Amino acid sequence: MLTDSVEVLKGVGEKTKEDLALMEINTIEDLVMYFPSRYDMAEIKPLQELIHDDNVTIVGTIMHEPNLQFYGPKKSRLTLTVGIENVAVKAVMFNRAFAKKQLKQGDKVTLSGKWDAHRLQITVNYYQLGEPESDVKIQVFYSVKGNITNAKIKGLITQSLSKYAESIEEILPESYLDSYKIPNRKDAVIQLHTPDSPTTLKHARRRFVYEELLLFQLKMNLLKQRHKIDAGGIEQQIDIPIVEGFIEQLPFALTGAQQKVLQEIKRDMTSPIQMNRLLQGDVGSGKTAVATICLYASVTAGFQGAFMVPTEILAEQHYESLVSMLGDAVNITLLTSSIKGKKRREILEEIVEQKVDIVIGTHSLIQEEVKFAQLGFVVIDEQHRFGVKQRQTLREKGLSPDVLFMTATPIPRTLAITAFGDMDVSIIDELPAGRKEIETYWVKENMLDRVLQFIQKAIDRGEQAYVVSPLIEESEAFDYQNAIDLYEQLQDYYPEEVNIGLLHGRLTAEEKDAIMNDFALNKIHVLVATTVIEVGVNVPNATLMVIYDAERFGLSQLHQLRGRVGRGDKQSYCILIADPKGEVGKERMRIMTETNDGFVLSEEDLKLRGPGDFFGKKQSGLPEFKVADIVHDYRALEVARQDAANIVQNDLLEQDPAYKELQLLVSDEAIDQRFD
Repeated sequence: MLTDSVEVLKGVGEKTKEDLALMEINTIEDLVMYFPSRYDMAEIKPLQELIHDDNVTIVGTIMHEPNLQFYGPKKSRLTLTVGIENVAVKAVMFNRAFAKKQLKQGDKVTLSGKWDAHRLQITVNYYQLGEPESDVKIQVFYSVKGNITNAKIKGLITQSLSKYAESIEEILPESYLDSYKIPNRKDAVIQLHTPDSPTTLKHARRRFVYEELLLFQLKMNLLKQRHKIDAGGIEQQIDIPIVEGFIEQLPFALTGAQQKVLQEIKRDMTSPIQMNRLLQGDVGSGKTAVATICLYASVTAGFQGAFMVPTEILAEQHYESLVSMLGDAVNITLLTSSIKGKKRREILEEIVEQKVDIVIGTHSLIQEEVKFAQLGFVVIDEQHRFGVKQRQTLREKGLSPDVLFMTATPIPRTLAITAFGDMDVSIIDELPAGRKEIETYWVKENMLDRVLQFIQKAIDRGEQAYVVSPLIEESEAFDYQNAIDLYEQLQDYYPEEVNIGLLHGRLTAEEKDAIMNDFALNKIHVLVATTVIEVGVNVPNATLMVIYDAERFGLSQLHQLRGRVGRGDKQSYCILIADPKGEVGKERMRIMTETNDGFVLSEEDLKLRGPGDFFGKKQSGLPEFKVADIVHDYRALEVARQDAANIVQNDLLEQDPAYKELQLLVSDEAIDQRFD
């Protein structure tokens, strides 16, 4: 059975079992579903087409008995002469003494390795008796740990498939195999491990891409459905005329995108099902205004609101922003970890007695001591900076309050429907009227003096500048300008009346807040910083963003940094100082200077960097697929999403026997394991 332990295989003792466990392989099923991480496809070409120093694959006949020489302990060289197209080719293998017993005069042999055209010699890294079945030799490579080698895992998988292949059962309905022209599960597994040809490998991969994405989308759909059933939610009786009157007296007009999003949120708030919505919007698109209107709407329905942000300084800024917008209409309070003692106790008492309508704070809001009387609406800003458990804790503080997650990191559609498939997604894709577009320039390091003069001109106009560096201290591995050196250089360059500040991740929260406050008050003219300012305080007077070694950043990060300026009515600039060596770095710089659209940039970033680096590996919230790649397989993702929605909407898992195997794989227990 596939559930048998790997111990049943020949060659698996206690040590090998431990090493396999490091690779999360404990059963035969784990082993046969442990797919190669890489395939090398070598096309067999005529000798005259082989290029010097290339890795090549050749097929020939062994002309003489191989010659084995030993030099030093456990070091050997095996030399054989192979006849190919009436030419004698020399083949050399190092430290493969055992091969002498396998390779005999007159045998056909396939050899892969580095080609020396001058000597007509191949240095072999792989050999196989006989000819390959096609003109393309496919070698498979696995990710291994401990003492497990590529050869060892291949041997164990081959052994497993010979004994257990017939136990691999189909999980997809027959109709799907026919419609999408994909192989059955058993054949696809075999072809992924031992492909006959590039075509059979392509179809096997296509099958597992679809299977993985369909299972994931089914789990997401069921999780969403279960959340709506379990959550219950609050049917909020919003006082629409009061809310509309409040919107009309705002000092700015809402954009069409903001109005559309507000309608979507209002629909959720007035329904009996708990809202679980992600609001995406570029920096400066007006997400905070939307959140404020929604919090006020909830207050008019008799509930309290909570606004959670990642940093204290951001909490203070949002507090000031909400107070200026809402005035005396509601009672707003700020709760951060720096508020202690008697004042803190008074605030906590006022919250539980509902003397407070809206609470703004950091992770302090999820501490056990914070108890709400009637929590109806929760806003979580820069949601990817909070863990799943933290978000859940805040949700549980009320009677299933409606929850709005906000992010200024524009997330491509492929990522949004994968990472946040259990949420509804709203997008603000329009900037407020009158907002000037930030002008972005890419310069080489030899233009540094002109950049520094440009900063001086901004200071002379009474404006401020950010200068961002990717590293804090010197690193032997990278020759990049670091923040501390940069700070000292700028102090030397500018006259004493120009105040330079330094902000980096090793400062305490209090030190960071003090520096950012000084910058907000224009006591600091130029702020040298690492990316700690990526999500930060609003300084409308800062009009210039200079980014050193810009090729070190991803597009989304560069866009976030650029979004720190252009927040007032003055023309703002972003200058990228970069001398990228590779094409990817040059492409990033080109894209940054061509568009200010965060969603366009995020799609390009995804193509250049891949999903693992888009949010950061640890906090991406993205599933790890064995075969699928959500960037390149976006069409399959869309098909799987539609199929999953159809299956769940029509209750096929319960009603149709053809979906029985799928139902077992996406049961409540399976979903809980995946999303715990």
